Amino acid sequence: MSEQNNQNKNNGKGQQTQDLNQLLKVRREKFANLQEAGKDPFVITKYDQSYHAAEAKAEYETLEAKLLVGKDMPDTEGMEPEEAKAVKTEAYNERRAIMDANPIKVSIAGRMMSKRVMGKASFCNVQDKSGNIQVFVSRDELGTDEYADFKKLDVGDIIGVTGYVFRTMMGEISVHADTVTLLTKSLQILPEKFHGLTNTDIRYRQRYVDLIMNPDVKDTFIKRSQIISCIRRFLDEQGFMEVETPMLVANPGGAAARPFETHFNALDEDLKLRISLELYLKRLIVGGLERVYEIGRVFRNEGVDTRHNPEFTLMELYQAYTDYHGMMDLTENMYRHIAEEVLGTTTITYNGVEMDLGKPFERITMVDAVKKYANVDWNEVADTEAAKALAKEHHIEFEDFHKKGDILNLFFETYVEEHLIQPTFVMDHPIEISPLTKKKPENPEYVERFEFFMNGWEMANAYSELNDPIDQRERFAAQDALAEAGDDEAEHTDEDFLNALEVGMPPTGGIGYGIDRLVMIMTDSPAIRDVLLFPTLKSEKK
Repeated sequence: MSEQNNQNKNNGKGQQTQDLNQLLKVRREKFANLQEAGKDPFVITKYDQSYHAAEAKAEYETLEAKLLVGKDMPDTEGMEPEEAKAVKTEAYNERRAIMDANPIKVSIAGRMMSKRVMGKASFCNVQDKSGNIQVFVSRDELGTDEYADFKKLDVGDIIGVTGYVFRTMMGEISVHADTVTLLTKSLQILPEKFHGLTNTDIRYRQRYVDLIMNPDVKDTFIKRSQIISCIRRFLDEQGFMEVETPMLVANPGGAAARPFETHFNALDEDLKLRISLELYLKRLIVGGLERVYEIGRVFRNEGVDTRHNPEFTLMELYQAYTDYHGMMDLTENMYRHIAEEVLGTTTITYNGVEMDLGKPFERITMVDAVKKYANVDWNEVADTEAAKALAKEHHIEFEDFHKKGDILNLFFETYVEEHLIQPTFVMDHPIEISPLTKKKPENPEYVERFEFFMNGWEMANAYSELNDPIDQRERFAAQDALAEAGDDEAEHTDEDFLNALEVGMPPTGGIGYGIDRLVMIMTDSPAIRDVLLFPTLKSEKK
């Protein structure tokens, strides 16, 4: 770019900044004038809101259907323009008279998103949590002074409107305003209406503006809330009890992850943020609660990408007297139920790819999956050395401390995961990567565990829970050895949990679900940041 073009570009940015600063100055001056006139909106403490926009529209349409039977707008095709206009106007006035004789009086409140001033009459658009509704404002109805106040309002201001509902000649259901009250003065400028807020960094940092400007974003988070509510109802009906467990712990366990560390001043002790919900929930199974679940934030000191955020929402549930097959059945039923209730269909589309939750989910062992997609028969791999040699042959990187089962998992991650688009349970993992899971009685090299996949993503992880305290101590010891060898994601021996197992835990099935990935799949959202209201971001100073 030439020096002159650079100069022009910089001048353009400087002019934009100057214009913005002037607009902000004008808004503050308007606010100061309101205060001087005794009309400070920030002294208002409440407003009686009788309807939301969607409710007002729906009630009006219902009344129309009841009162305007046989009063449809006439077909004017083939008429001369003036004749057609006269016929339509007569029919509109007849319909309007019937509706005005049975007025729906409303009091709405929301943010003014647009305004068109046309002399003695104006239109504005008010947005609330349910959507938008047009408002017709006339000087004759409001009065001269009140109408003058209305004309001074800015896009972004929050207003209250009383009036009655009607349909315009153009067919738009609107509110004919009797009063307009400024409830909050917006001192900032919203993004330009037709381009919206598209800068992703600003969208994530200023989610409040993102929700105002982008209806699709608001819909995503409404669906997120509906999904979580649906899960709760489903589990409650299955006899599960929702509980809460500690976030600050001395020994985080239940997952292979590096924790965040903090210091508790009152006790002068170092603590960590939980990485999982597992070990405390299983203590409750020991205590006899039998069916428990928790939906809560967990924290893992790891990188950020489209599917990972250092704090995320996890749901774990545990059910006594069942196994991982019981968890598969529960998962399949729950996913299908969520899709039907929240989306109204069991066929969902993510990034253009259809996934069918209505069909029985595929169930395949990890060994069979590797044989299917990598053409490697793991049953023929003799030991760890043979596994490492095979990994080198396939250019799969591994660590010195990895064993045969670890390398099987690396083959799975490399060759299989991307193919698991339709709902699939991958079962029977190697014992090396499953320190909290029961061994398969017929083959102790593997455990009764499954991971649930959709769209090539791991969506859930489940076990027939290990309830043998002696075996569990040995597994913890192996994890301690890995930690000493440099694995900063290894678990550590938890003596209190071992004590709980020694008290006695019944045969139990358990599972953990990543709620954020579930919401991504159900809302066709490209990144985890799009389903977290306030995702973790680098400081703006950096």
